[in-house]
Amino acid sequence: MISLKTTKLLATTAMLLSGTMLAAQAEDYTITVWAGGTGDTSNYRYDNIVLAADILEREAAIRGEELNITVETQAWSGWDDFKQAVTLAAEAGNAPNIIISGHEDIGPWSQSGLLRPVEDYVDFDAWPLNAIYPNLYEISSYDGVVWGIPQDAESRPFYYSRANLKAIGWTDADIEALPGKVASGEYTLYNMIDDAKKMQDAGVVEAGKGFLPRPSNGPDYWQFYISFGGEMVDAETGKLVLDKQAMTDMFQFFVDAADAGVVPATHLGSTWDAFHEAVANDQAGFWHAGTWTVSEWKTKWGVEDFFGQMQYSLIPAGNENGKANTISHPLVYLLSNAGTDEDAAIAAELITIASEPRFNALHAVKSGKVALSDAQASIPLFANDRWAGIATTELLPHATAIPNDVEFGPYWTAMYKNLEASWTGTISVEDAVNALEAEVTSALGDQIIVR
Repeated sequence: MISLKTTKLLATTAMLLSGTMLAAQAEDYTITVWAGGTGDTSNYRYDNIVLAADILEREAAIRGEELNITVETQAWSGWDDFKQAVTLAAEAGNAPNIIISGHEDIGPWSQSGLLRPVEDYVDFDAWPLNAIYPNLYEISSYDGVVWGIPQDAESRPFYYSRANLKAIGWTDADIEALPGKVASGEYTLYNMIDDAKKMQDAGVVEAGKGFLPRPSNGPDYWQFYISFGGEMVDAETGKLVLDKQAMTDMFQFFVDAADAGVVPATHLGSTWDAFHEAVANDQAGFWHAGTWTVSEWKTKWGVEDFFGQMQYSLIPAGNENGKANTISHPLVYLLSNAGTDEDAAIAAELITIASEPRFNALHAVKSGKVALSDAQASIPLFANDRWAGIATTELLPHATAIPNDVEFGPYWTAMYKNLEASWTGTISVEDAVNALEAEVTSALGDQIIVR
């Protein structure tokens, strides 16, 4: 169990929230909240902070205190523009009070001085924070310090078109048995290529649509590295790992898929709209995406019966060295260094309230995310949502996460660049992996282990 640190800031927080300062100052507070990767179905990512402010004001009023909190929110659907905006705002000295971003930003942003350690402002031994799964706090930590409060989590499974599997001879029983065969390693990524080719040869789907990976960079591609036996972090030393054989096999898989014609060599860089339109209308055979996209397919792309139209599983293993898996990319509430200690204390209290199970259930069910605690899983709204339960109990236990290591960014960038180079046929797989090795060893030195 994570214990609360005793600091000078906690004294300020206790005084502020007890009402003594509030009664004396009766000040208005403006708390700014910026959220990245936020679409139409994930408004509760920031709306929960607005709801929390209302609760905090009402509690103060019952105590006979005057507290007025204005929450100003701004959301970005993309990540690059969001992270650039946060960085520029920080440089200009006007960062938002609360930042909602991926856990991988904790390393570089804490090192740069942008963040306040959230552990200095909250009590992890008290409800609701003590109900959140401990491993999510591990993902929200860096260098022995807890910097963030988990906001949501998900997994990123493989999906299958039931109609297109039936069109090449699969029975309902075969389709229902598929997730188990994937989990055991019996059905692999290369089995998938074969079946995608059958769909195309039979005219069930167009050429190049048998297998649709995500069209842009993302944590998802590390799942395929794991599928071929790769590790991102060495368990003994904590250093990053480049497993050259696993990376070679992973790059070769995408080249083989392109050579088989089931995915274009130029697929990376295509649009998300084209991707969603294809998968929602049974124009593709196999694809991978986050659990939250099910909500988007229903609300935006016309999928009426997800379970009747699609099957799901872990990402299949690639060979005997790897395993079926999925990855999670938890988002976290982060406290910036903006404003006063009193502003930070109010922001931390809002985050704490927004982390209560009912609040988290609103976000999780609407956006297709998983439970952050057993208490959240028992909330009727969540408990009665079939997909939310599956994502939490069947998929999340198999999930890993990219490391918070500040050095992982250069590794990730070099990996994706060389994956794309080999996928498009610009260079060979061997040359791509060698180029990746040269780049990361030059940039990271002994901070990365090459196997």
